[in-house]
Amino acid sequence: MTQYYMSVILFVLFVALVVGRAMMLRRKGIKAIVFGATDKSDFLLVPFVLAIVYAVCSGAFGLPMWKPLIAPFWETHIPGIAGIILCGAAVIGMAASLISFGNSFRVGIDEQKPDKLVTKGVFALSRNPIYLCFDTFFIGQFLIHRNIMIAVAVVSFALAIHRQILREEKFLSSHYGGEYEAYRKKVRRY
Repeated sequence: MTQYYMSVILFVLFVALVVGRAMMLRRKGIKAIVFGATDKSDFLLVPFVLAIVYAVCSGAFGLPMWKPLIAPFWETHIPGIAGIILCGAAVIGMAASLISFGNSFRVGIDEQKPDKLVTKGVFALSRNPIYLCFDTFFIGQFLIHRNIMIAVAVVSFALAIHRQILREEKFLSSHYGGEYEAYRKKVRRY
């Protein structure tokens, strides 16, 4: 049960980093939350995130849930330790990504006021460190909770994130041109 509580704490930290950074940018006059502004299908991610949040909270706090959806695949809690480590690494990676992003951080594609192309810090290792942190975090949550609800949500979310990455790459290529293409050849997608 302690792993479940730890997973909730890490979830809150993860979300707090993103929301906190968006609020900091808002104070500078930068609208960082542009999710759904260019494509309403961005909102397809929301149900998967909500499903994961509810499944995590139902495991930790005993919220009502149909038992087959949250029944653990296995009884050992050893993978949960690996899950906590993955979630912790994802929180640290998210913090590093947000620092590297600086004022360019956006949730969604900002076609109106895109900032400079970020290629330094963790972006020198991956073109999509934030999405990589999301995937790592949710895989960690699966290892902790080990149930079908989180498994399905994690796979669905990963596919939706990949779709978002492809959309962003198209935008970045058209907006930044050769600068982005040179960066793309040097640094991996994931």
